[in-house]
Amino acid sequence: MTDASLYNADLTDANLHNADLTDADLRAADLTDANLLNADLTDADFASADLSEADLRYADLTDAYLYNADLSYADLRYADLTDADLYRAILTDANLYNADLTDAKLRAADLTDADLRYADLTDAYLYNADLTDANLVYADLTNADFTSATVTNADFSSTTWSNTIWTDGVAYYTNQA
Repeated sequence: MTDASLYNADLTDANLHNADLTDADLRAADLTDANLLNADLTDADFASADLSEADLRYADLTDAYLYNADLSYADLRYADLTDADLYRAILTDANLYNADLTDAKLRAADLTDADLRYADLTDAYLYNADLTDANLVYADLTNADFTSATVTNADFSSTTWSNTIWTDGVAYYTNQA
């Protein structure tokens, strides 16, 4: 299904385990509770899509466009979100355990109560993101940018800091949380 046009499609509860949806147009699609385990979603366009409670474990979302997508309660454990654009995405209560978010754009994303333990946030851009009550234990924050982010009650224990830009816009090499 490479280059598939699934704009506004209703894929609620769909089983897309191991699907190849590279470059697919899934804008405004409803993928609530969909099984996308190990799916190839490279360069897919999920703008304004509903992926709430979707199973995206081990999915490849490299360069995916998730602008304003709803990923609340989604399971993204071990997912590859390298260079993904998650501007204004809703990731409330999402499980991003050990996810690769290298170079991800999370500007104004809602990560309230998200599980980011062991996540790789190297070079991630989290400007104005909401990380209230998020768990970032053991996350790699090398070169990550948290300028103007909300970090109320977030757990930054044992995180890796190297040139990490904190909420005040200043780069630090030690944990400032």
